[in-house]
Amino acid sequence: MAEKIDIKPLTREELAEIVEELSAIRGRHTELVSVLVPSGANLNVVIDQLEAEKSTARNIKSATTRKNVIEALERATRQLRLLGQQTPKNGVAIYSGNISPVEGQTDMRIWMIVPPEELKTRLYRCDQIFIIEPLKEMLEVKEVYGLFVIDRKEATIGLLEGKKIKILQHLESGVPGKIRVGGQSAHRYERIIEGKAKDFYRECAELLKKHFFGMKNLKGIIIGGPVPTKEDFLKEGLLVTALKEKIIGMKDLGYADEHGIEMLVEASQDLLEQQEIVKEKKSMEKFFNMLGKEKAKTAYGYENVKKALDVAAVETLLLSKKIDKKIAKELQKKAEETGANVEFISVDTQEGQQFFNLSGIGAILRYALNKEAE
Repeated sequence: MAEKIDIKPLTREELAEIVEELSAIRGRHTELVSVLVPSGANLNVVIDQLEAEKSTARNIKSATTRKNVIEALERATRQLRLLGQQTPKNGVAIYSGNISPVEGQTDMRIWMIVPPEELKTRLYRCDQIFIIEPLKEMLEVKEVYGLFVIDRKEATIGLLEGKKIKILQHLESGVPGKIRVGGQSAHRYERIIEGKAKDFYRECAELLKKHFFGMKNLKGIIIGGPVPTKEDFLKEGLLVTALKEKIIGMKDLGYADEHGIEMLVEASQDLLEQQEIVKEKKSMEKFFNMLGKEKAKTAYGYENVKKALDVAAVETLLLSKKIDKKIAKELQKKAEETGANVEFISVDTQEGQQFFNLSGIGAILRYALNKEAE
């Protein structure tokens, strides 16, 4: 009997790399096998299904295609048997087949994937492509936040998706500034100004509805701007109830342009503490602060970090998503073997880009390696 193997879930970064690889593969014939087994499914039932599919495959007319499909199914079945009786907690996906682009040549490959979250789809398919949509869905940003900054002159609508800030629309108000006139003229100008302001608020409310109403995964909306303006906007009651209920916070800001959107994210860390962009900024802030104040408890660059990993001195390994994949895998494996945390840093933030420019490989250490550096 084959020895049971124990495999752990992939990280999101590892899954993204494999999904990219699988999505580029095209079979010359219908001979790429995809098997998705959801969490809690009976492995024996799945194995029996694949055995039945092998019998069906024997009816394929093309001898080459028949041979490749049967071999792909046999490999998939062997992998499932290695798991024993128990499906992994998050389920498992197996992709097997001849991926050679050259007619008449064989390059049989197999991938067994335990995803980072529960797989809920059960599927068997033999096709010219691998069926990876359920895995792709796991890579989608699960939570997004609407961003809105406004003052009397302008407003900007944005979106926070994971670590990325996206500007959706910027608009000018056309509301004139205060005019120094007296008497009845002052009141008349004031009414004109207030009328234009209300028109501007109405336009903003319509655009917020256009961008955010019914948006999938919208967790909340954050509004920023000068103290009176953002409150006046909400008091007008122009925002549809469904969006008004999504507002999770308001921040006092002096800008309502693209810079204001960035400042809004910075000012909303208390609201977004679980958001990736904030976690990443905090990790980078801690690393760069320690690099300046406790240099001996940090390391950066491949050689220095590798040495620290070799002596199990790394508490947190920091890797830019832009560094070479092989190097990232090598260092990640060493970190996991010594119980170190691993964090992947994007280049979507200024801090992330600065880290990448510093080699994209860094570590916060459990203890100082170079006493003299302190």
